[in-house]
Amino acid sequence: MNTSETILISVGGSIIVPDEVDSATVCEFKRIILSEVAKGKKFILMVGGGKTCRKYQTAAKEAEPTLSNNDLDWIGIHSTRFNAHFLRVVFQDYAFEDIILDPNTPVQTDKSIILAGGYRPTASTDHSAVLVAKSYGLKKLVNLSNIDYVYDSDPKKNPDAKKLEQVTWAKFREIIPDTWGPGMNAPFDPVAAREAEALGLEVAVMNGTAVENLENYLSGKPFKGTVIR
Repeated sequence: MNTSETILISVGGSIIVPDEVDSATVCEFKRIILSEVAKGKKFILMVGGGKTCRKYQTAAKEAEPTLSNNDLDWIGIHSTRFNAHFLRVVFQDYAFEDIILDPNTPVQTDKSIILAGGYRPTASTDHSAVLVAKSYGLKKLVNLSNIDYVYDSDPKKNPDAKKLEQVTWAKFREIIPDTWGPGMNAPFDPVAAREAEALGLEVAVMNGTAVENLENYLSGKPFKGTVIR
């Protein structure tokens, strides 16, 4: 893939499966990606586990409270791989035939879309996406989640939380926890944030359920979201 025209998107599992599979959002996402492919762009899509992951992890912990983080991680990893395979099938012949499981090894393909899933325990899909960016020499990452902006504190707990349209990595890392754990729900995980800062990676966080917002970003138009750099 020509990295000068490759766009890396981390697709939160909550976008695909908020509770049940959101077929309308999936169809709109497919339309937008293929419209950009028609313009010559290529994509690497790192797919998360979302609620599918968390529901299985919760059920597993209820059935066996002594499960290790490693066991919970593997549940999450396989849920991301399933979601990635789902999108690979949706994109059919536009997509590379295999799901990428090791972000450290770039693939050579003429296909316009590469799908990637979870890598290994202790590595979230955020972290894996940063490793993909490093492997392909990419400097920008789009992080599609179910939030409109990054806030200076948790808006669910603080009604006075302020949205941040631009934020430095140093400031962002003050907002999020210091450590990562299986099923963590944060705009971008702390390990990934440290590595992204070291790489000089720019991350645009936006709500992927409003798919036209992604369309605006890809077209160079104003969009609703937070840029971390």
